Amino acid sequence: MADPSRDPEAGLDIDRGSTPRTPRWVKAFGAVVVVLFVPFAVLHLTGRSLGGPGSHTPAGGLGGHAPPEGSHG
Repeated sequence: MADPSRDPEAGLDIDRGSTPRTPRWVKAFGAVVVVLFVPFAVLHLTGRSLGGPGSHTPAGGLGGHAPPEGSHG
């Protein structure tokens, strides 16, 4: 028996093994996402974040604030 998807008399010529190509806009969107995500991930994993709590304080302490003069603390 012949394959019904290839039967010229039935008017069917379906190639079940092929898939439609990915549209160009999908590829472009994926490239943009990768270009934006990879640097963010690298910065995050190396500890050099883009901002957030504590990003404006020096690495050595509590923001460089000295106790006021005359205090006992």
